[in-house]
Amino acid sequence: MSYTTERASLIRDLDRVAKARHDAARCLSKIVTTLTQAESEGESTSGKLGLETYIEDIELARKNLQHGVFRLLVLGDMKRGKSTFLNALIGENLLPSDVNPCTALLTVLRYGEEKKVTVYFKDNKPPEKLDFTTFKEEYTIDPDEAKKLEEEKKQAFPDVNYAVVEYPLPLLEKGIEIVDSPGLNDTEARNELSLSYINNCHAIMFVFRADQPVTMAERRYLENYIKDRGLSVFFLINAWDEIRKALIDPDDAEELQEAENKVRQVFRTNVSEYCQLDGQDIYDDRVFEICSIQALRRRIKNSEESLEGTGFPEFMNALNTFLTKERATAQLRQAITLAQQSYHRVRSAIERRIPLLEQDVEELKRRIGSVEPEFKKLTEIRDRFKDEIASTRDKKARAIADSFKEYILNLGNTFESDFLRYQPNIGFLDSLSKGKREEFNAAFKQAFEQYLNDKISAWELTAERQLQDAFGQLSQSASEYGSAYTKVANAINEKLIGSKLHAAQALGYEDNSPAWASWAMGFFSLALGNVAGIALAGAGFDWKNILVNSLAVIGIWSFLSIFSISLITGPIGVLLLGLGVGALQAEQARKELIAATKKEFVKYLPQIAQEQWQSVHQAVKDCFDAYDREVTKRINDDIKSRQAELDNLLEQKLSREINRDSELKRLKSIDAEVLSEYRNLESVYEDLLLFNA
Repeated sequence: MSYTTERASLIRDLDRVAKARHDAARCLSKIVTTLTQAESEGESTSGKLGLETYIEDIELARKNLQHGVFRLLVLGDMKRGKSTFLNALIGENLLPSDVNPCTALLTVLRYGEEKKVTVYFKDNKPPEKLDFTTFKEEYTIDPDEAKKLEEEKKQAFPDVNYAVVEYPLPLLEKGIEIVDSPGLNDTEARNELSLSYINNCHAIMFVFRADQPVTMAERRYLENYIKDRGLSVFFLINAWDEIRKALIDPDDAEELQEAENKVRQVFRTNVSEYCQLDGQDIYDDRVFEICSIQALRRRIKNSEESLEGTGFPEFMNALNTFLTKERATAQLRQAITLAQQSYHRVRSAIERRIPLLEQDVEELKRRIGSVEPEFKKLTEIRDRFKDEIASTRDKKARAIADSFKEYILNLGNTFESDFLRYQPNIGFLDSLSKGKREEFNAAFKQAFEQYLNDKISAWELTAERQLQDAFGQLSQSASEYGSAYTKVANAINEKLIGSKLHAAQALGYEDNSPAWASWAMGFFSLALGNVAGIALAGAGFDWKNILVNSLAVIGIWSFLSIFSISLITGPIGVLLLGLGVGALQAEQARKELIAATKKEFVKYLPQIAQEQWQSVHQAVKDCFDAYDREVTKRINDDIKSRQAELDNLLEQKLSREINRDSELKRLKSIDAEVLSEYRNLESVYEDLLLFNA
């Protein structure tokens, strides 16, 4: 299998996906143009059809298709060869592989016609354009400086958001963006910087090293930030060729096979639990043994040379399948869903409008008046759903806040056993010396911060599961309320025109749920990692991000700000003074140190639990309130558009004589144009499916 072939195949397939996106966006654009023009012309004919919300949703979907990219995030500990891997992946020695590991910025690698770096700042400060050398000099910090900043609770570049590296590479030109993160095994502030970007990427490439199989730090990140979060992760075991170099006889095939199998077993044992999807083991589809330095050397020497034996062809094939088949088809499916809903609404409005054109003003008033009870029922359905959302919100907010409080209060029960794996690597006997004391204090404090971060992360995952269940129930309720809403809407149609509408059957599907209900149900797919739900959650509702942002106040600094001073100056300072150097004394002192830390820790837990209860309670409420606002807006927009559709017609009839034949022709033309573009969109989707088959 040739890397060159696989890379060319990926670029070709990405090009085809880009074309499909462009074609689909063009179809959506034509639908937007048709509907916008229809509403404009309606002002001087029989009135608008109430399509504003649909125009907004389709336009948003068009922009997402037109400008969308596949964003890949590279994670891993320091010195795992991430930059070397990226250079081999893109086929050029672009990113310096000897960069100091304390580069403290997220760097987004994207296509640009010219080579340049742009640093983006917070607080609306104008971005700064730099060359590569200047960027490296100005935004790389020394490890000792990084540690000092961490101890002082300061960020290296507090005013910087991220950096963008632009480069004219074919892979990037076809819609790939790569996010290169700082090393994970560094300070806690930079860890949070890298991990905060996870939810904004389509896939994660987590880089290990074959000669350092799954460290405790790596396990920590996988357990706390990757597992059970619905993320698409590729695990790359880099430096696979280092296994051979460690052998007594590198040319002994049997010895090499045995050594490689041992390493494979270690990784399978440690990583397989993170390769589960819907109960299926996808380890073989997500874990790859690669030799980045070999691949890069070959690519630099000869860009057309095969990379067989480096693992890159196999990885590129899997990445191709994921991006161009799984993700791309789901994105086009979103566009079809929105176009389908929009055409359903257009067809329904036209089916109502045509018979009502025949009625005189008095009869039209009578019919509009006759459906007032039904419109009242629509608002009652809205209010019942709002009440259920509020009730669920209040119950879950209290339950989750109470669970946080209980969780915090119980931390002391397992502190001594939990903290064992976080203890500093610095020898305890060494820490007794005056020269090592400050270093030990700093290491102990960092270990304590890691312990707290991990504990809070574990609780947050529990909270997310509870919220996921709650929104799942609301999704089911949305389906039920949507069904009731549709029945009332059908009753309105029958009163107005004396018959049922057949808009759904015109497209060959039976689902005629109102758009707001589809959104309220569809967002849950997004929450579960199903990109098909994004189109239905077009307004950008994402309760996970809301939760993360709202819970930002509940971090390690909430704890440390209360008792960090006493933690360092108290138990550690006291115990390190006057102790002997015997091994037994040192071990006893270590135990006493942990016991003293626990005593100090437990003393403040009730205060933390009480103070942060309200923060958690409000964070959960924020999630439901955002959902409630969007659902309410969409229901209100639907009700208003239905009422406006009738009022617009009545207003036009009162002000002028409507040319029935001309209006009939215009309405049928609108129907035909939207249907035609919907069919074109289906063809684009089917062509992509056929190509991917």
